[in-house]
Amino acid sequence: MMTRNYSSVSEFLLLGLLEHWEQEPFLFGIFLVIYLVTVVGNTLIILAIVSDPHLHSPMYFFLANLSLTDMCLSSTTVPRMLVNIQTQRHSIPYAGCLFQIYFFLWFIGLDVFLLAVMAYDRLVAICYPLHYTLVMTPRCCILLVTTSLFLSHSYALTHIILLSQLSFCMDNIIPHFFCELLPMLKLSCSNTYANQCVLLYWGGALTVLIPLLIVASYVRIVATIVRVPSASGKWKTFSTCGSHLSSVCLFYVSAIGVYFIPSAGDSASKDRIASVMYAVMTPMLNPFIYSLRNKDMTSALRRFLNRILLQPPQS
Repeated sequence: MMTRNYSSVSEFLLLGLLEHWEQEPFLFGIFLVIYLVTVVGNTLIILAIVSDPHLHSPMYFFLANLSLTDMCLSSTTVPRMLVNIQTQRHSIPYAGCLFQIYFFLWFIGLDVFLLAVMAYDRLVAICYPLHYTLVMTPRCCILLVTTSLFLSHSYALTHIILLSQLSFCMDNIIPHFFCELLPMLKLSCSNTYANQCVLLYWGGALTVLIPLLIVASYVRIVATIVRVPSASGKWKTFSTCGSHLSSVCLFYVSAIGVYFIPSAGDSASKDRIASVMYAVMTPMLNPFIYSLRNKDMTSALRRFLNRILLQPPQS
């Protein structure tokens, strides 16, 4: 007779970022501002790209998708935390925890794949400029984004299917401000070998293989830029990659802080801080990175805001 795995835990308790809950009103204000800046900044990036014909190119198509992903990633964790602080209720249902992990993993994975796709776009544009329009066709761009969506969905769904088979018997306290995979696995009283294997291989692909491909792309890009005769030409060519490279570094430095740097002190506290960096701060900073370091993007944002602010009211 087959026995079904079930969870005797109906909800989990999220400890949040601070040990003393009386300090949370201050935290509420900070994260509310961060979330609003994230939503407004990424929305402006998307609207500027859609409304400006000068930005209807593969590079900005991928940037619009990255901005949408960043906005969704931040919306997966921050609003729930703000509601918990406001209501002073720090619990989350078991099903809600699984949904939060699923969407968090999906958007994190999509972020990684989109960063790799953008590196490929810059590789083709700089190393094979004569073939760029033949390679990066609209069909190819849509296929790359669709493939990224499918792979990140598969990554998240695999983890959720395996996680839903685990039992959680007694401890229901998650030392985090949202439901994350690793703390959940530590709470389980079932055998998590299959989960750990999937985490090892999928996590290795996202945190090792993809960064290596991005680094290899930039090695080829730098080798091509070095052969540009003039210094101004070198700077102009590399400036198209600066924003993307900054986003890659910001994302992976904080992610590496979670998974690869051992901590002699409070590892849970370290994980919370690093998670804030790559799951909350990075989506907020990306619009500033791309708008301040990219003249075309800055001009497009200025034109878009001028049209909105200077548009005469309709009678």
